[in-house]
Amino acid sequence: MEEKTADQIAAIFSAAGNSVTVINADANFAAYGTRTGSSDTEAEWKAMIQRNTEHLEIIKAYKKVDGTTSIWTSESFTAIDAAITKGKAVYS
Repeated sequence: MEEKTADQIAAIFSAAGNSVTVINADANFAAYGTRTGSSDTEAEWKAMIQRNTEHLEIIKAYKKVDGTTSIWTSESFTAIDAAITKGKAVYS
């Protein structure tokens, strides 16, 4: 296994931004339904929020090949941390 390149790390961080957007898009299930017109149930919506929250936690934990050192350098995790907190509040 090789170390991730700067481009790969940037793509991973971008994917994290997509999960942040999903989590932050709606204040609650009713807002989600109004915005999307989706026929999802509240349980399905909560499951979607949980998947995206867990995705962010996994991404934050990425390590280099040594298994100890984080792949992250100067990236700001402020929005990611806030989305994780918000997401957990939704499905917990």
